[in-house]
Amino acid sequence: MADTHNSAVPVQPSPRVNGVAAWALVLCVFALLWLAGSSVADWAFDYPKAFMIPAKRWIGDGMKWLLNEASFGLFTFLDLTRFIAAVIDIPYRTALSLLSTGFLQGQGSSAIQIVPPLPWIAVIGIVSLIGYHAGGRKLAVLVGACFTFLAVFGQWHSAMVTLASIIVAVPMGVMFGLLLGIMAFRWPAFERAIIPVLDLMQTIPVFAYLVPILFLFGFGPTAAVVATLIYALPPMTRVTILSLRKVPSEIVDLGNMIGCNRRQMTWRVMVPSAKDSLMVGVNQVIMLSLNMVIIASMIGAGGLGFDVLSALRRLNIGAGLEAGLAIVALAIALDRLSQAYANRAAQPHHGEQVKTGFIYRHPYTLAAIVLVLLTMTAGVFLSGVQDYPPDAVVSTGPFWSDLVSWINVNFYDTLEGLKNALLLNAMIPFKRFLLGLPWLGVIGLIAFAGYSLGGLRLAATVGTLAFLIAATGQWEKAMITTYLCGSAVVLASLIGIPIAILVAERDRMWRVVQVIIDTLQTLPSFVYLMPAVMLFRVGDFTAMIAVVAYAVAPAIRYTVLGLQNVDPRLIEAGKTMGCTPWQLLTRIRLKLAMPEIMLGLNQTIMFALSMLVITALVGTRDLGQEVYIALTKADTGRGLVAGLAVAFIGIIADRLISAGARRTRQSLGLA
Repeated sequence: MADTHNSAVPVQPSPRVNGVAAWALVLCVFALLWLAGSSVADWAFDYPKAFMIPAKRWIGDGMKWLLNEASFGLFTFLDLTRFIAAVIDIPYRTALSLLSTGFLQGQGSSAIQIVPPLPWIAVIGIVSLIGYHAGGRKLAVLVGACFTFLAVFGQWHSAMVTLASIIVAVPMGVMFGLLLGIMAFRWPAFERAIIPVLDLMQTIPVFAYLVPILFLFGFGPTAAVVATLIYALPPMTRVTILSLRKVPSEIVDLGNMIGCNRRQMTWRVMVPSAKDSLMVGVNQVIMLSLNMVIIASMIGAGGLGFDVLSALRRLNIGAGLEAGLAIVALAIALDRLSQAYANRAAQPHHGEQVKTGFIYRHPYTLAAIVLVLLTMTAGVFLSGVQDYPPDAVVSTGPFWSDLVSWINVNFYDTLEGLKNALLLNAMIPFKRFLLGLPWLGVIGLIAFAGYSLGGLRLAATVGTLAFLIAATGQWEKAMITTYLCGSAVVLASLIGIPIAILVAERDRMWRVVQVIIDTLQTLPSFVYLMPAVMLFRVGDFTAMIAVVAYAVAPAIRYTVLGLQNVDPRLIEAGKTMGCTPWQLLTRIRLKLAMPEIMLGLNQTIMFALSMLVITALVGTRDLGQEVYIALTKADTGRGLVAGLAVAFIGIIADRLISAGARRTRQSLGLA
């Protein structure tokens, strides 16, 4: 027999073996620290108060300095912000006068309407003309139907107040986002500086910066527009950077050949070439602005958002759902219009005849002017032309309220049993487990995960962010947030991924599901709270149900995207080798779709975190509740510190999952 010991060639351990061994060692150290408990070191479980970072006091002092002392010589910082508010207020008041209040003389209760607003028929006609210009007859009918829905269901005046805010916020968001994106594209140092700021703007809960906005810009619609800008600006900036980078080099070379300077190259060559991609950013600004309408109503915006918020406070599910569906109708109309103009910009327009004369060059504008004049003249004599007749208003509110009451009467015991089973057997044990972990060990695990997935830089980033959560005194509430978010994400994935597997290869079913999840994503997040509270009362379970309903859409959408993008040749190869349908699903389709599924998990976490702050209204005790309490007490430091902790959780999850998706893509040969 050959001497295998002497003839064996030394084999280097594989990176995978080394990784498994390193993880085993790290987990053993973590387990020893956890099991030893406070007998080893109290500070490993409770962050020492003597070493707390007084971020709340620093932020509060900074806000007081801005309000009372900061100046630019002739004027103070507060004067500057109030001037900006006054400038924004001019176009807002103009849009509001055109759409809702009419042009008034005087102020307050003594104001007299000297010119009425645009009649509801004129507004529907104008948006239908815009739809016809953008996408033809079908789009005109769809947009007209959405606005008619607003009138028929009694939401017209509130919808016009909301539309006035959107008309002002969207152009400003597009303009500032475009300028910031161009600056980031031109100067890499500026891009490196602004990307973390954009990350924070997108992950900090909106509630957290409502207080400083109130202090600086005052209470009212203008402050709401500013809050909407902060929320909706980042996507436009990111899309601008990506769009300019995708401009073909041949177009840039052509601009250089004809002698374009930097300004001409930007505005006459690159921006027009990237117009179709930039319209995607415009669409995102519109949708995010509509997502803000309810939160903005808390600082004086009014409109549909205020109606939803009032219905939530009264637990009137019918009124809240109708106002929420009105926001959906508005969102669908504006979304389809922006998409149609994006597609129109991307299509070539060769061979069109040049028309002369105002009528031939501006037929839609002329038709709109004629329509406004006719309807305003008729409105003087017929009240039903100026305002939708109150007697013709339809309401489904009582139906929805009666439906929830019927469910409560007939299924109370079943719902209560389901709630208690999940709470007692899953949620509460998970919560106690997280609260019992040592902060030092958790930070070490997070940092090591970052090192395993992305190296020292990622480890330093996620480890530092986790440490700041502990050092600012937010660790316990952050663990409760993690428990709620984690429970909701797991349940959303258990619901969403099987649905996606079911519909991914069935086009008709996928179209139906797509309509449903599109509606779920456009419904205001507050709307989910009303049925959840009425069915399950207040508490953690209610918050989780509302979060799952809001966050399940990306879990479905990204899983379907991943499954549909699997190379059909690989599926055929698997069938040729005799794989069963189950093997095709588990060993080929799901495996190759895993990068997209992980990105869907990432988006599900982001949706859950954004919703958790809103669920503070139903009795949670996490970071969202801390942010909401800070808003009610006008405590800037408390709100921003808690908001930053939420943002840090989101950024940690985003960085780790994105790095894991890249690693998975590389291991599958898809990079």
